[in-house]
Amino acid sequence: MASGARTIAGIVVLLGMALAGCASAPAPEPGRPTYALAPRPVRPEEKPLVPVASTDGETVFELIGLTSGMTTILGSHAELPAKGQFVRVRLVVSNSGRNSVPFDANRQLLVTSDGAEHVPDSQAMLVKRQPGRIDIGPANLFEFDLYYDIPTDAEPTALRAFGGPSLADFSDRTGVDIAIDAGGS
Repeated sequence: MASGARTIAGIVVLLGMALAGCASAPAPEPGRPTYALAPRPVRPEEKPLVPVASTDGETVFELIGLTSGMTTILGSHAELPAKGQFVRVRLVVSNSGRNSVPFDANRQLLVTSDGAEHVPDSQAMLVKRQPGRIDIGPANLFEFDLYYDIPTDAEPTALRAFGGPSLADFSDRTGVDIAIDAGGS
């Protein structure tokens, strides 16, 4: 194979890999079995969300629950009052790639109707014993909560999710905005 042909083939492979990172999670193949998971009850005051798979690199996010207006949270070792209101976002994060993906729960931003971005409340995350930084193995998923302390009149509209470095975004600066719509639940 000539040098020019190898260069073109390499570019095509890299471009295909970059475009694959922009795609949404693959749908199950027709006729392929799926897991039969039992439905779980929604927690008190939580609104179930219709999960829509959103991808950032090789990390797939699905928002499944939202609780807002919490004035206090309780843990096994502490009680924490909100400065405004606590908002809890329940999500499932999975790795669709072949390598481990570093994931930082503290980078996930809650966007409110006024356009403000809010980082997870570190004290609330500790009280509720939620993860910080972890590696997600290939084909693995985990489900957890993010806690935010936002103004009482703020309305959550989106989660700006960051999945970790990828071929198309080495610094993981872009992320993906996932709309929060609890109106139909």
